[in-house]
Amino acid sequence: MNNNRREFLKFLGVTSYSLAGISVLESLVSCQSISPNTFPSLEDDLILADGFNYYPLISWGDQINKYDVFGFNNDYITYKPLSSSELIMWVNHEYTHPLFVSGLERTKENVDKERRLVGGSIIKVKKIDRKWKFQKDDPVNRGVRGDTPMTFANGVKVKGLNTVEGTCSNCAGGFTPWNTFLTCEENTHKNYGEHNRKTGKFKKTRVEWEKFYPHPVEHYGWVVEVDPDTGKAQKHTNLGRFGHESATCITSKSGHVVVYSGDDKENEHLYKFVSKNNSDFNQGILYVANTEQGKWLPLDLELSPILKKHFKTQLEVLTYAREASKVLGATELNRPEDIEVHPHTGDVYIALTKSASKDDPFGSILKVSESANDHSATSFKAETFLFGGELSKFSCPDNLAFDQNGNLWMSSDISGGAIGKGKYKSFGNNGLFVIPTSGKNAGNVIQVASAPVDAELTGLSFSPDQKTLFLSVQHPGERTKDLSNPTSNWPTGNMPKPTVVAIEGAELEKITQRTK
Repeated sequence: MNNNRREFLKFLGVTSYSLAGISVLESLVSCQSISPNTFPSLEDDLILADGFNYYPLISWGDQINKYDVFGFNNDYITYKPLSSSELIMWVNHEYTHPLFVSGLERTKENVDKERRLVGGSIIKVKKIDRKWKFQKDDPVNRGVRGDTPMTFANGVKVKGLNTVEGTCSNCAGGFTPWNTFLTCEENTHKNYGEHNRKTGKFKKTRVEWEKFYPHPVEHYGWVVEVDPDTGKAQKHTNLGRFGHESATCITSKSGHVVVYSGDDKENEHLYKFVSKNNSDFNQGILYVANTEQGKWLPLDLELSPILKKHFKTQLEVLTYAREASKVLGATELNRPEDIEVHPHTGDVYIALTKSASKDDPFGSILKVSESANDHSATSFKAETFLFGGELSKFSCPDNLAFDQNGNLWMSSDISGGAIGKGKYKSFGNNGLFVIPTSGKNAGNVIQVASAPVDAELTGLSFSPDQKTLFLSVQHPGERTKDLSNPTSNWPTGNMPKPTVVAIEGAELEKITQRTK
């Protein structure tokens, strides 16, 4: 792919749906409400465009009940609404930084501290005096962490065991039609290692959890379903084992629940699971995408007999989904990350962060249109919606969310060591962007926030009335080597702390609120 094509903005599928807040978007595009010096930024602060404001909701270390604190490196956010002003919220905790939470020495005590800070937190939040507030000591508050006992769904045994100890590397997730949380295990090889199925060789980790907890690596890398009310958790083998970035649920026209998931690793794949019904994941088929042919390929021994040459059981196919996908000829993609479905068109948008091996440093956003607009279809059309780069003013797309008007919100993930350097110099710190998908501003990329030093903005989630955007500020000060001299002081002015914030403001409401 040449540079001119990479920089060309290809806006597809423009619809007749009206765009709320057109005046504010026009002013943002023309920089009338954003100082030219504000974006991009390398400042150590969460900087917002005029008309947006934020306040912290909860930070790492905050006590949530008698036993648990809010975990480290908050990521994906979702919630079960109890009313318009009361939510049971789930927040992922992806990984820890030993320097901050335990100590660099690899002892069982330090590893235990780290395992207690990953997984996720269930917290109650209420809107009081027009502000969202975390409800400390609410009975619903609890941690589902790296040492929490759980089971595999449907009585399945993996490596001879139905029970499994904990969840980790929790990146993005989803929310089911039956009101449960889905949390995705992504880079679990960094916690427990990985072994080569064919050679038997084991690759160790830096954090050395496996030294004290030599659990089967196959117990990790799944989608975990969590009950909001009880915290009971189960891992779903039917959704496959790989580096799950997301588990985005939608009910198809034919009544099947469909779960889209990206495998966040270079040259890996796009997946979807189609359930047999609309109430659980107990039966169904996992597919992997061939985007050149526009086909969903079934990761199923009976439907794809070639798999029988490589795998003995269906559980083996699902456990080693990456290997099975390559056997079927699935398309290798540039780190597929978050996935969201357009609320009006039904099109599926996938963030492809970047690829060094394919000379794609800036990434892109892929759009998949299912045949007959049926999400359980076995064929589709794939097109690039938007290329990253200096012309589009963003790089390395990661998290996505749609507001009710069909505007696409996106946050970026330029690695800490690359921010402000080389090809990424012009982009500044990681940011938050909004991209209209219809109307005369369709495809304009508008930056509305800039992250603190080393941080990325994740977990985009709108409140029920869409007047608040909940956002995780993850790993500020990630490159710190000395606690007395951290690379970021956000948000305390001293020690950097991963924090969930609530973004509000008149300009946000102009964009997200419905027009008559």
